[in-house]
Amino acid sequence: MAKKTSLRGFQEYLSGRLKDAAQGGVASSWLGVRAGDDNWLVDLSDSGEIVQALKLTPVPLTRIWFAGIANIRGNLYAVVDFSVFCGGAPTPQNNHTRLLLIGSKYGANAALLVTGMLGLKAPDDFVAEPVDPAAPAWGAARFSDSQRVIWRKLSVSDLLADNDFMNIGV
Repeated sequence: MAKKTSLRGFQEYLSGRLKDAAQGGVASSWLGVRAGDDNWLVDLSDSGEIVQALKLTPVPLTRIWFAGIANIRGNLYAVVDFSVFCGGAPTPQNNHTRLLLIGSKYGANAALLVTGMLGLKAPDDFVAEPVDPAAPAWGAARFSDSQRVIWRKLSVSDLLADNDFMNIGV
């Protein structure tokens, strides 16, 4: 039987790792997330807090991938359904769905709605694959794990600088 870990314990552990990474106290680590059918890697130093997907307030006249606004402890976050933004199916709302708060480091209150969390990943466990020339700069880097599963590497700074990502209006 698989070992069960409490969500609170995992979040506290991850919060500590995020603080250490921000202070340069740990070796480079990646956070694994699932968006639609794709596995993504995010630099731990670029990823923010992870929260359970909340009820989102829809915003009219926005693109289909803009999921809405979330109020997280009094701060408003623009939420993007990352699967839809990447051309995939809408993210189902269930117990595994999470919001990955990104952009705090860059002065933006943005969140990605993702299918689920895949845990912390060590860069040494991955092999670089050829860059996807058809992908935008924020998602062109690719890696494979020991089972030859392809993971895309998200560049948060490039995503936040992408004109399409920042233009939510229809």
